[in-house]
Amino acid sequence: MTLVLTTPLKAILVAACSLCGLQSVWAASGFPDAAASDPVRMGWMQGFPPPADRTVRFADGSFSQFPAWRWSVSHFRELMPTVNVSRGTGGVIPLPRAELSAIDALTFTPLGATEPMSWEQSLAATYTDGIVVLHRGRIVYERYFGSLTEYGQHAAMSVTKSVMGTLAASLAAQGQLDPDRKVTDYVPELASSAFGSATVRHVMDMTTGLLFSEDYADPNAQVWAHARAGSPTPPADTQGPRSYFEFLQTVKPQGRHGEAFAYKTVNTDVLGWIMARATGRNVAQLLSEQIWSRLGAEQDAYMTVDSIGTPFAGGGLNTGLRDLARFGEMMRRQGRFNGQQIVPAQVVRQIQAGGDRTLFAKADYPLLKGWSYRDMWWVSDQARGAFSARGVHGQRIYIDPQAEMVIVRYASHPVAANAANDPITLPAFDALAQYLKQQTP
Repeated sequence: MTLVLTTPLKAILVAACSLCGLQSVWAASGFPDAAASDPVRMGWMQGFPPPADRTVRFADGSFSQFPAWRWSVSHFRELMPTVNVSRGTGGVIPLPRAELSAIDALTFTPLGATEPMSWEQSLAATYTDGIVVLHRGRIVYERYFGSLTEYGQHAAMSVTKSVMGTLAASLAAQGQLDPDRKVTDYVPELASSAFGSATVRHVMDMTTGLLFSEDYADPNAQVWAHARAGSPTPPADTQGPRSYFEFLQTVKPQGRHGEAFAYKTVNTDVLGWIMARATGRNVAQLLSEQIWSRLGAEQDAYMTVDSIGTPFAGGGLNTGLRDLARFGEMMRRQGRFNGQQIVPAQVVRQIQAGGDRTLFAKADYPLLKGWSYRDMWWVSDQARGAFSARGVHGQRIYIDPQAEMVIVRYASHPVAANAANDPITLPAFDALAQYLKQQTP
């Protein structure tokens, strides 16, 4: 059975819930291609006021319907409550440029295909809104499409998780957080939940045993209750939890902690609560103070919030494209950027070393054989040290230290699951890495 996601339920899901399920997808057929669904070409939210049939709202769920979705992902701050992530008061640190025009013509063969595809064609095929490639710290490629511009911001979706994992690992390296302690040492309110017997490390690596399904096609999946709880504007007659904090206390156990990797957004929400308790600062404040204000970023970032103003740690970050590239470059440089050590080098080394591949294999991702998960990063090849931050609809940070390459992509693919674009993305990124490794310094 396929559940049609419509009206306010889908609005709540996309805005306030996980935005990160990897197993279920929206229907994959019947959508216009990237050119036909271009939000500028279609006239979404253009005019004063825009025409009724081109108006996007949160309350009625219209913002989450494709193709209006392609406008929404670059304009969440105009649709729902948010909290700022300040860039600080320091100057912008420019990213040097050395653009390589030949990248557009680079070819590769998508997984399962027989005909090659060019890099330029891959951008349209993955509904790319913006992409930046850094090589040795220089911008060698940068493109924008639709309503995203170099001055705009875009939803990072579950790339947010990797940012949160980095933040938590940094706090641990600083002695402000102990991954070996029980979750309840920081948040005793979770004692009766599935997290009551988990350690912080279980949460950081998503090896918790939880009764929680993110299958969007199942109307009874726990993801829907999470969605309702996290809505920034819950209906007055909402039954059950009405905030992330309330919902997390209701999650029930299934299986044993530490036995298998299982990707569930509520882990990151719990990690956000733990960090807030450990430091007395919410994750938006922590992100600004620990990382964002030290990157020489061009723009403030922001995070979506629930009805009591709690930042959505599981997927609420929105940033400028080049600023996210600065974050990725900082990680490639072992935590050093802008003339300072922003993230402890040991944190990046720990991430690159990866997690337990046998635990990851139990999640059964056919296209991710041999991968692992550590501190909320996806580690794709331990020999090469490549690691990724991944978000639904095509969001990505891909870091290949061996190729000295960072790719940051924002996208608005009509299909949520990464399985929809991985057959193109994985070989495309690998082909670009091989090309850049051949370039002389």
